Amino acid sequence: MDLRMIVVLAVLTGVTGSSNATMRPETGSVDTAGDLNTVPETVEDTLVFGQQQNEEETEEDVMATGELNPSHYPARRAAIVVQHYLNSRYGSPNKLFMVHRVHRACAEDVPDAGRKYQLDISIQEIMSNAMEECSAEVLFPRGEQPGSAEVRASCEELLKINSTTQDEAFYQQHKNNQTLVSAQYLPDSYGHITPGMEPLRTLGTVASSFIMLNQSSENTLYNIAQVANLTQLSTENSQLKFQYHVLLHDMVSQEIINWKLLFTWSPAEGVKIQQMEQLPHVCEKLPKTN
Repeated sequence: MDLRMIVVLAVLTGVTGSSNATMRPETGSVDTAGDLNTVPETVEDTLVFGQQQNEEETEEDVMATGELNPSHYPARRAAIVVQHYLNSRYGSPNKLFMVHRVHRACAEDVPDAGRKYQLDISIQEIMSNAMEECSAEVLFPRGEQPGSAEVRASCEELLKINSTTQDEAFYQQHKNNQTLVSAQYLPDSYGHITPGMEPLRTLGTVASSFIMLNQSSENTLYNIAQVANLTQLSTENSQLKFQYHVLLHDMVSQEIINWKLLFTWSPAEGVKIQQMEQLPHVCEKLPKTN
C-alpha cells in the first residue's frame, strides 16, 4: 500500500470514527458508550434529566448590552434561571417547567443594582406538554456578596395547570407505605429510569432548583445531571421528608457538583428546604445497568 493510500484511509477514519461520549457525573471522566455531550443549538435542545452539553464558544461578549442574540449563551443562561425560579415556586412531583426557546433578550447595566435581562421566552410544562410564551426579568446583583438572582416572570396560563390529583396520589402512596422508599441512580448511566421512579426524580429536580437558583450567575448554566441516591425519612408531621444526593452540571465550567438536600414536601406546602450542603467530589463510577 503506497503512502497516498495510507493518507486517504487515515482521513476517512478521522471523518467516520465515532464521536460519541458520555460524561460520568461523579468524576467528569468520559465514557465513549453514549452520546450525551452534544452542543445544543437552541434552548429546547437543552435536555433536563442527565443530558450533558458542552458550552459552545461564541464571539458574543457575556457582558454585552442592548439586544442579544437569543440563541447565544448570555440570553440562554438568564432564561434557565427563570426555569429554576418557576420550578422552585410552582414545581411538584408531577409538574415541571423547562425553557423551550428564547425569542427575544436584551441586557442593561443598572447602576448600584446589577445587571438586568429582559426576556421573551417559551416555557413548557413537561408533564402536560403545555406551552406558553412568557415575559421575564432577571436581575443579577453585583457587589462583594451579590446574593441570588432576582426573578420576575409572567406565565399565567401555565400556572393554572392543576396536578392536584396526581400529587395527592403520590403523597398518600408515600405517606401510607409501611416501608420508606429509597432509590439510586436516577437515571442510570444509560439514561434509563423505572417509570415508577419518575415522580421521585422530578421531585429531586424541583428541590435542586433551589440550589441552582441560589448558585446561578451570569457565568453559570446549571442543570441536574442525576439523582445519585435518595432516602425517605420518617416524620411525625404531615409532611413527607427526604434526603437527596444530587449531581449538578455547570455546562460553562463542565464541572459536576455534588449536593446533599434535606427537605420536606406536601401538596399543600410544596418543597421546604431544611438543609443544602455541597459535598466533595465522588470518585465512584456509576454502575452499568441493563
